[in-house]
Amino acid sequence: MATTSLIRGMGSFFKECEHPGSRWPRCPREYKIRYRNAAGRQAEESGFTTQDKAKARLAEVYQARKNAPQSRRKAERIRKYSPMQVGDYVEEWKAHQRDLSPASLRHLESLLEHHLHPAFHSCRMDTFDHRVVEAFTLLASLTDLLHPQD
Repeated sequence: MATTSLIRGMGSFFKECEHPGSRWPRCPREYKIRYRNAAGRQAEESGFTTQDKAKARLAEVYQARKNAPQSRRKAERIRKYSPMQVGDYVEEWKAHQRDLSPASLRHLESLLEHHLHPAFHSCRMDTFDHRVVEAFTLLASLTDLLHPQD
């Protein structure tokens, strides 16, 4: 059983027969599709008489998953927080934190004041990616090696 994959994340269609993909149009068996549903679980459907019908159903499922509320919420967060500076984001985040003990709050303020604010306070949130975080972590590690605390 060979499968034909489409664009990444869209799914695949196949026939459960011994024929190569080039012979599928002449094979009497129906096409099946396999994809990830909105919950991220693998799903399978059968009963498609042509490749075009199988592809159309995969495209329909893919668009429904892309337009799910989770994608819209993520897009709204990106739109809201991308232009925001890190300092402003941190202040907004702290305002929504409850149940922080006084010791935790002091520790958080110390980390922000001595480590994060000097490095990132005026950076925009959309400039962050894994490379920025890795560079910051490497710099912090090197600083600890050069200036060990007793």
